[in-house]
Amino acid sequence: MDETFQIHINRIARMALPEARKTQVQHIQPSPKFQQQAGGIQPSPFPGYSIITPPWVDESENGVFYEQLQVFQQQILQELVPGMLVPVPPASFHMTLADLIWDSAFHHAVTEDANFEQKLRDRLSLLFERFQDTLAGSSPIYWQVLGLIVMPRAVGVCLMPKDEASYEQVVTLRRLIYQDPGLISLGIEQQYHLTAHVTLGYFGNLPNALDRETLSDTLSTLNNRWLEATDPQPLWIHRAELRKFDDMTRYYREPDWATVSF
Repeated sequence: MDETFQIHINRIARMALPEARKTQVQHIQPSPKFQQQAGGIQPSPFPGYSIITPPWVDESENGVFYEQLQVFQQQILQELVPGMLVPVPPASFHMTLADLIWDSAFHHAVTEDANFEQKLRDRLSLLFERFQDTLAGSSPIYWQVLGLIVMPRAVGVCLMPKDEASYEQVVTLRRLIYQDPGLISLGIEQQYHLTAHVTLGYFGNLPNALDRETLSDTLSTLNNRWLEATDPQPLWIHRAELRKFDDMTRYYREPDWATVSF
């Protein structure tokens, strides 16, 4: 299902254009992943599993990259109406390499099979162990910042592969997962093309009289200013990990869960 390298580059490049942000801003809506409660906006339950790069809190190789994103996140928050964007905790910044299962599908799976989570973890450990053996001598994987993208319920920084080899390594991992009969039998399926990004925040309370044209212009101005001033570092994808989440603020794992080191 994933695209060829050139088709992927063409699609991603369009997403970070000002015209794309202007179009996407017309369709934004509050994210159900957060809800208004006494004391402010709180994360909603949203459990599941993904294959991701190590979150910043557990990352020792990409500190400058994430520091730059944290600065950008703060710049965006300062310009928007308070509460419009719910920031992702910087400690959880990461790039998703492959979505696995989440929310209602996860609830259904664990209800139908009490051993679902163990089966998922065991199968991925086996696949990743075999995959690790094929990676000797492979080139480092780098993805670089393209710019700010607006999604229906969130904003993030879009990433594009530095070269074709970096793209193919990630796509090969995704094919290993999504084409595996054992995972397919557990209900794991590919639902999206790869759109690599680091989420900075989710939309929260949108004003009733939101001026979407002005919002689009503000986001584009912030994007251009940040790119010109920062010279963003690339993200070195040196490790892929199975992580569990209970909501969109923290991604955790046990020491024996599946990993691949590139």
